[in-house]
Amino acid sequence: MQPIAQVEGRFNDVEGRYAIVVGRFNHHVVDSLVEGAVDALVRHGVDEEQIDIIHVPGAWELPLAVKRVLERLHPDAVIALGAVIKGGTPHFEHIAGQCNSAINRLQLDYDTPVSNGVLTVNSIEQAIERAGTKAGNKGFESAMAAMEMVSLLRQLGDAPAGEGGEA
Repeated sequence: MQPIAQVEGRFNDVEGRYAIVVGRFNHHVVDSLVEGAVDALVRHGVDEEQIDIIHVPGAWELPLAVKRVLERLHPDAVIALGAVIKGGTPHFEHIAGQCNSAINRLQLDYDTPVSNGVLTVNSIEQAIERAGTKAGNKGFESAMAAMEMVSLLRQLGDAPAGEGGEA
């Protein structure tokens, strides 16, 4: 009996071009996420010259910028970073839900990993915890996920003709 085949991403074959698309809103939190993402990429051998950082106003604008990056820069992966902090109105749910849904659609439409590092939290304290204090740095974690997916997709090979690619 043959063993079950297992495939998983590795972190020793992650060279390539990465784009970090970041919403500036709540920049006091998001700046730490960007630092964490760049740190993870560089630690794993990605050349700093192969990292593009694109700033947009906030999480609402992330999907359009990610789409343009995928169309024009053709990165191996995109890391979307931002912070949506709940307030007293339903605005939070609309922004967070639409942003997350659009980011997921883009990675499927373009057959390219788009790691979602957009914090959706109830308080500024929770955001700070996820930006490098108690709960780790979600920017670092998002970059790790992006690199793992780049490696995994390389091992799985090209998408069959007619799948993936431009929308």
